[in-house]
Amino acid sequence: MFGALAVGETKIEGLLEGHDVLATADALRAMGAVIERHAEGKWSVHGVGVGGLLQPKSALDMGNSGTSTRLLMGLIASNGITAAFTGDASLSGRPMGRVITPLGQMGASFEASPGGTLPLMMTGSAPAIPIEYRLPVASAQVKSAILLAGLNTPGITTVVEPVPTRDHTERMLKGFGADLTVEIAEGERIIRIRGEVELTPQNITVPGDPSSAAFFIVAALLTEGSDLTIENVGLNETRAGLITVLQQMGGNIELVDEREVGGEPVADLRVRHSRLHGIEVDPAIAPSMIDEFPVLFVAAALAEGRTITSGLEELRVKESDRLSAMAAALKSAGAAVTDAEDGLIINGSGGRPLSGTADTKVITHLDHRIAMSMAVAGLASESGVEVDDTRPIATSFPVFEELLERATS
Repeated sequence: MFGALAVGETKIEGLLEGHDVLATADALRAMGAVIERHAEGKWSVHGVGVGGLLQPKSALDMGNSGTSTRLLMGLIASNGITAAFTGDASLSGRPMGRVITPLGQMGASFEASPGGTLPLMMTGSAPAIPIEYRLPVASAQVKSAILLAGLNTPGITTVVEPVPTRDHTERMLKGFGADLTVEIAEGERIIRIRGEVELTPQNITVPGDPSSAAFFIVAALLTEGSDLTIENVGLNETRAGLITVLQQMGGNIELVDEREVGGEPVADLRVRHSRLHGIEVDPAIAPSMIDEFPVLFVAAALAEGRTITSGLEELRVKESDRLSAMAAALKSAGAAVTDAEDGLIINGSGGRPLSGTADTKVITHLDHRIAMSMAVAGLASESGVEVDDTRPIATSFPVFEELLERATS
């Protein structure tokens, strides 16, 4: 997205070519950017400049990607163009009101389906109105959508975060030359961006995704005799919560060769089989691992003692209600789980394998993280775990099954 707003060529290496990324590239092409794939993970983007997005000739099909949808809505909000967004059945059930509200305050107009969902038509405002917006819930997607809208908005757009969320957007905007500042005041992060700037194209190396690494971290911790090294994992402090929690549970995770790549801290992770114990997870850490909770629940199901999680209301409006979906999935595999209002309470097996799903299939609700998490659970079960559909995995991690087979062979 930033490359599409810069004037000149941005080169990208290490790109994970999941369906979400490909859908984003197609949408940006439809609005004038020239995006080319040169080899696996190597792409180039010739941008149109801030404020230079063109009117798309047809609806933007976002597939399953809520992140792409919300961020692109932010981009369009301060451009005088109209765009329609569509998506698959899962995405069409996800609420967009949380970004519609602030972007509407900036001048964009929306025609959404009942409940504020897709299909959705929006028209951006040129010029848009700078606002100060306090996030009612911790959401990096909402923050990023507002900041992206602020790029082409005259004046200063401000986002106030009572609870810090992942800061990849702020880091990369600065790297592309945006006039952005971050201030801490009374425990809150105040992010300000000055609009109508020119972004400078960059050469980007993408660190390994910690959300993707999470499945292999937990798999190695749970599998007897494991000693696995996962290379080049991004360890941004706003994303590394899972590693902290697993270490608190007794996980043997060693950070090797800590370094910086593309402005982001990274390291190789050496992970060895460990006897985990249950803990009460601090809800304050939730924003830094919100996508990793499904696989953490798997680790908790095999730990000794009770694991208690709370403050996870956000998981009920992901690709599925991940709390109820994971509770049902783990119960079907033999785990002892209670679905509380804002989290799960899991009584672990003490390291004993789960029974598995036998003659039943786990219902994934077309959620890629449910499918991948339960694949990991299958490694620590007597009869294995069968899921109803693995196709959604390609949304974020198309080579997951191949890598898991290699790691466990």
